[in-house]
Amino acid sequence: MAIVLDHLIVPAHDPVASAKLLAELLGVPWEAARGHFTPVYVNETLTLDFAARDKFDSHHYCFRVSDAEFDDIFGRITATGIRYRSQPNGPTDMQINTRLGGRNVYWTDANQHIWEILTVSYARQEASTASAS
Repeated sequence: MAIVLDHLIVPAHDPVASAKLLAELLGVPWEAARGHFTPVYVNETLTLDFAARDKFDSHHYCFRVSDAEFDDIFGRITATGIRYRSQPNGPTDMQINTRLGGRNVYWTDANQHIWEILTVSYARQEASTASAS
């Protein structure tokens, strides 16, 4: 059996609002409450469980998507008025990054988490290059 990431806990000041926004942007289902969590069902195997916390560090979450999914999600990001950027910690330049052979874009939510969608995994490219050396 392949190892599959099942769920992650995403700390949030307002888990319902945070989960709802992410689910709407990604176009995936979510539930308002399931025990202590507000789950977003990213795909058949991965659930992001938003949990209320007062203090927490910000995190970076990235989703690899198809070109069509990128277009759909990016359309929802722009329609919502979310400010985005081409670099994880760069200025809000309202640009899509295309320099690594695909497209990727970043935005920061109300919890200061950095979210990313990309069409080509630069992390996998780097891993392939490193293992070939």
